[in-house]
Amino acid sequence: MELNDGHLQTLTEFLRKTLDPDPAVRRPAEKFLESVEGNQNYSLLLLTLLEKSQDTVIRVCAAVTFKNYIKRNWRIVEDEPNKVSDPDRTAIKANIVNLMLSSPEQIQKQLSDAISIIGREDFPQKWPDLLTEMVTRFRSGDFHIINGVLRTAHSLFKRYRHEFKSNELWSEIKLVLDTFALPLTELFKATIELCQTHATDVNALKVLFSSLTLISKLFYSLNFQDLPEFFEDNMETWMTNFHGLLTLDNKHLQTNDEEEAGLLELLKSQICDNAALYAQKYDEEFQPYLPRFVTAIWNLLVSTGQEVKYDLLVSNAIQFLASVCERPHYKHLFEDQNTLTSICEKVIVPNMEFRSADEEAFEDNSEEYIRRDLEGSDIDTRRRAACDLVRGLCKFFEGPVTAIFSGYVNSMLGEYAKNPGENWKHKDAAIYLVTSLASKAQTQKHGITQANELVNLNEFFVNHILSDLKSPNVNEFPVLKADAIKYVMIFRSQLPKEQLLQAVPLLISHLQAQSTVEHTYAAHALERLFTMRGPNNTTLISADQRWPPFTEQLLNNLFKALALPGSAENEYIMKVNPTLLFSLLQESIVPYIPTLIGQLTHKLLLVRDSCANPTTVSSFEEALFPVFTEILQNDVQEFLPYVFQVMSLLLEIHSNSIPSSYMALFPHLLQPVLWERTGNIPPLVRLLQAYLEKGGASIAGSAADKIPGLLGVFQKLIASKANDHQGFYLLNSIIEHMPTESILQYRKQIFILLFQRLQSSKTTKFIKSFLVFINLYCVKYGAIALQEIFDSIQPKMFGMVLEKIIIPEVQKVSGPVEKKICAVGITKVLTECPALMDTEYTKLWTPLLQALIGLFELPEDDSIPDDEHFIDIEDTPGYQTAFSQLAFAGKKEHDPIGDSVGNPKILLAQSLYKLSTACPGRVPSMLSTSLNADALQFLQGYLQAATVQLV
Repeated sequence: MELNDGHLQTLTEFLRKTLDPDPAVRRPAEKFLESVEGNQNYSLLLLTLLEKSQDTVIRVCAAVTFKNYIKRNWRIVEDEPNKVSDPDRTAIKANIVNLMLSSPEQIQKQLSDAISIIGREDFPQKWPDLLTEMVTRFRSGDFHIINGVLRTAHSLFKRYRHEFKSNELWSEIKLVLDTFALPLTELFKATIELCQTHATDVNALKVLFSSLTLISKLFYSLNFQDLPEFFEDNMETWMTNFHGLLTLDNKHLQTNDEEEAGLLELLKSQICDNAALYAQKYDEEFQPYLPRFVTAIWNLLVSTGQEVKYDLLVSNAIQFLASVCERPHYKHLFEDQNTLTSICEKVIVPNMEFRSADEEAFEDNSEEYIRRDLEGSDIDTRRRAACDLVRGLCKFFEGPVTAIFSGYVNSMLGEYAKNPGENWKHKDAAIYLVTSLASKAQTQKHGITQANELVNLNEFFVNHILSDLKSPNVNEFPVLKADAIKYVMIFRSQLPKEQLLQAVPLLISHLQAQSTVEHTYAAHALERLFTMRGPNNTTLISADQRWPPFTEQLLNNLFKALALPGSAENEYIMKVNPTLLFSLLQESIVPYIPTLIGQLTHKLLLVRDSCANPTTVSSFEEALFPVFTEILQNDVQEFLPYVFQVMSLLLEIHSNSIPSSYMALFPHLLQPVLWERTGNIPPLVRLLQAYLEKGGASIAGSAADKIPGLLGVFQKLIASKANDHQGFYLLNSIIEHMPTESILQYRKQIFILLFQRLQSSKTTKFIKSFLVFINLYCVKYGAIALQEIFDSIQPKMFGMVLEKIIIPEVQKVSGPVEKKICAVGITKVLTECPALMDTEYTKLWTPLLQALIGLFELPEDDSIPDDEHFIDIEDTPGYQTAFSQLAFAGKKEHDPIGDSVGNPKILLAQSLYKLSTACPGRVPSMLSTSLNADALQFLQGYLQAATVQLV
C-alpha cells in the first residue's frame, strides 16, 4: 500500500464504516482492515490520518486502530512471520514520539499506549534513543507535552514492579536511572515551585497535580526493585517534598463529588504507597523520615471523611501504618497503651463500619460485593486495610490489642442488643472486628488455619452467630445473616464438628433468602463444608441417619435458589451440584432423585439418548446450524471455539460420510484469519480431523483444490513450538484417511518441511510427535516406502534418521496408542525393509531391535532439557479468546491400528519368525552376536508367548 491520497481516502471510508452501528456495514469494514493490515505502509497510513485528517472522529478512530494493530502485531514470535515490515518499524519509531506529544490528549493517550507496547519489546536494545528523546521534552515547559512523556514513561516502567530480578533487568533499570532520574528530580522540584506560584489558579493546579501524581508513580516504579544510589543520595529532596504534599490542603483542588477521587486524593494515595515501600524495603535508610510520615498519615486518617472518594487514600494510608507496625525497627512507636487505644478508636473501628455505600453494593451490585468480600478482590477497601492493620498490631501486641478490641466488640454488641432494628450495623462491625482479630493464617481450601488463642471462637459462635443462623425469617437483616454464614465458612477448621453439623440444616434454609449475597454465601459455605476432610481423609458430612430429613430440603432449595432473581447462573450454587451430593450422600440420596430432577431429568435423559443415536443428529443440526451460521458470519470470536467443538461432536457421530451442509463450510475453515487466534486452533484441528475421518475420499474428490490449503494449515502449525503437536494431529489424520493418490505429490514436501523444522528448532515435543508420524506413515504405506522417501530427499538419510532420531529417542514416546504405533512401525522396518538386511544399513538392525525392546520394557524417558520447560507457554499479544474444553465434548482416543494388532510384542515375534524363514540362519546369528543379554531374554519371552521359534 503506497502512501498516497487514494489509499488515505479508502482507509478513511473503511474506518468510518467500522463505527457504524449496523453489523452489516461494520463487519465487512473490520474484515477489510484485518485483511490489509499485513501490507507494508498500512501502519504509516494510519499515523498520517491521525495527524492530518480534518475529522476529529476519524483521527481518534485511526489512533485506536493503530494502537490495537501494534498490540496484535509488534511482537516478533519465534517461528512466525514478521507481521510488521522492518521499514515500517523504523519509520514508526522515528515519528511516533513527536506525533504523540503534538496530538490532543485523547489521541495522545492512545499513542502513549502504543509506545509502551513497542517499548516493552524494543527498549532499550532496539530503541536506544527513546528515553533521550523523551527527556529532552521536559525542557519544553509545556505541561501537555510533559504529561505525555510522563504518562508514556509510567506505562513503560511500571512493569519493574512485577518483573523477576535478572541481570538484564538490572542493566535496563540502570540505563533508565542514568538517563531519567536526574531530569525527573529536577522536574519534580520545578513542578512543586510552580504549584506554589499558581496556588490560586485552578486550571493550572489541575495540570500540575496530574504531573505530580505521574512523577510519584514513576518514583515508585524506579525504586521498587532496589534502592538506587541516586534516590538514596537525593532522599532529602524527595521525602521533604512528599511530606509537604501529604500535609497540603488546597481548597481549589477539593471536589464536591462524593464518589470520584480528586487529584489531591490520588496524589496523596500514591505518596502513602511510596512511603510504605520505603518503610518495608529500605527501613534503615528511611528511618530518619519515618516519624514525620507516621504523624502526617495519622493526622490524615483522623481528619478524612467517610465518603467513597477517600477510600483509596484511606486504604493506602492504613496500609502504610500496617507495614510500619509489623516491622521490629518501629515496634517502639506503638508500645504505648494510649497509642493502641487511639488507633483502635480513631482508625480501625471507623473504617470497619458498614457504610451506606456498602449497603448499596450489597443490595444493588451483589456480584461486585461478593467478588470483593468472598474472592479477596477488596485489596483497596477500607475494611481490608483496617483488617491488615489489626493483624499487623497483633504480631507484637496480641494481648493488649485483643483486650482493647474486646471492649469495643462488647460495646458494639451492647448497642445492637438495645435496638437491633436501628443498630444492626454495630453488630456487623463487631463480627468483622472479631474475624480480623482471630485470623492469623488462612487458605482457600481450609479457611482460617491459625487463630488467635485469646479469642474464643466457639463461645462467640454460640452467643452471637447461631442466633442469626437460627432466625426463622431468613430475609430479616440479610447483612448480618451473610456475616454469620461467612463466620462459619472461614472458621470451619476451628469450630467443633458438632457445631458445623448443627449449622448445615440452618445454612440449607438460607438458600431460600431473597438476598443474592445471603443465598450465595449459604451455597458456598455448604460446598466448603461438604468438601472438608478430617484427619483420616474422611468427609465431615457422611451418608448417615441424620441426613434424610434435610436431603429433600437441600435439593429443593438449591433449585429454588437458581430461580431467584440474579442467580440463574450462580456459580456458587452450581458448585453444590448433584455430582458432589451423590459422592457425599451416596445411596441416601436415591429416594430424592425425583425431587431433585423432575421434568428436567426427563428432558436431559431424552437429550442424552438422542445424542447417542446418530439418526437424530439431524434434528440437532437443524436447530443449531442457523445459530452457528450467524456466529460464524458475524465473527463472534468468544463463541467460535465452542461452535467448532460442538460441530466436531456432531460430525463425529455421523456415519462415514460428510453432509453437504458441512462440506459447504469446509473451505471457510481453512481461512488464515481463523488460525491467527490461538483459542481456535485446538477445536479447529479436531473439526478438520472429523472431516478427514468421515470423508477423506469426498474431500479428495470434490474439494481436491482445498488440499493445498489443508497442508498450508499444517505448515503454519508445524512452524510454532506451541502448536506443532496440533500440526501433527492434522498430518496424521491426512495420512490415515486421505486416499494415497490424492497426497502423493505432496509427500516429499511434507517431509522436507519437517526436516527443516528439525534443523531450526528441535524440541522434545516435536521429536515425540515426529516419531509417531513416521511410524504411522510406515504402517500405512510400508517400510520400503518410508526408506525410499527418506533417501529421495538425501542419499543415506534413512540411516541417519534411524541412527540419530529413532534409536536414541523412541524411549521418550508416551501414551499407549503412540507407543503401539511406534512399535508396529519399527517392527515393519525391522522385518519388511530389505535395505536394512543387505546394505550398509544392516549395522543398525540390532540397535533398532534393542530400542524397540526398550520401548516395551524400560520406563519412559520423561527428561526434558532445561531450556524447554516453558516451551508450551506462548504469550499472545493483546486479547484473544482462550480455548476452553467443553466438559462433555471430550474426544475418544483413536487407535489407527485398531484390533488388527492386539499385542505388539506378539507381532514382533511373529514378524521375526517370518523374516527368519525367508533368511534362514541370519536372524539368530545377528541376535546372538550383538543383542544385549537382557533384551535377548525379553525377546525369548515374546517368541515363547507367540509359540514360534527362529530358524
